[in-house]
Amino acid sequence: MNDANLEPQIYFGQFGTYEITDRDRWEVRIYRAGLLVAALCFAAGTGFVFWQDKIPLSIEALTPLYLVFCIALGVSLLTIHIYMAALHRLLQAFWLVGFASTIDLILQSEHPLALAVYDYPSSLWGIGFTFAALTGIFIKEAFCFDRFETKFLTPLVPLLLLGHLSGWLPQDAEPVLLGTWAVLFLLFAARKIPQSIPSDIGDKSVFEHLRQLRQKPASEG
Repeated sequence: MNDANLEPQIYFGQFGTYEITDRDRWEVRIYRAGLLVAALCFAAGTGFVFWQDKIPLSIEALTPLYLVFCIALGVSLLTIHIYMAALHRLLQAFWLVGFASTIDLILQSEHPLALAVYDYPSSLWGIGFTFAALTGIFIKEAFCFDRFETKFLTPLVPLLLLGHLSGWLPQDAEPVLLGTWAVLFLLFAARKIPQSIPSDIGDKSVFEHLRQLRQKPASEG
């Protein structure tokens, strides 16, 4: 929490100098907190699936847990710093479609959410957009920071979901992939906490340069 006192306020970027504000820092903290909450919810839900005979909870408890996961992920997508505005909006649109599909399935299905998704894989055509947004974050983090866990998560998430959706993935493989996903996601989120805040903000001069490029055609017209 003392980044503002330890690091300079003015930075030299590719297209000039820029300042990292308190708002920038809080956005990064919120982004990371959202990821950590989402990862904890996902790990808790995975743990319940693996040890449901030993955990005194009903399958219905996974529904609010998943909703918290979705909301936390949505908060992270609001505060993440991505140079390409179109990609940022696309990931947010993916999340919105996935969240809306989740709410619709909860309201329409007679079964708890977890059972509905497991028994009716076609539901992933809607809910899966949430995980497409999450995969987008993994891709961004893998590209920017070369984290080994995100390199595994990027192909693992669509492999598990598409494998379950199509039915070609062996049932014995699904728990292994799910457990690996939960562990790596939690590791990824935990490793983000001590990371330098400016690294997640990026070069703000690039953001400004891209904004000016987007405005130039409009002003010329």
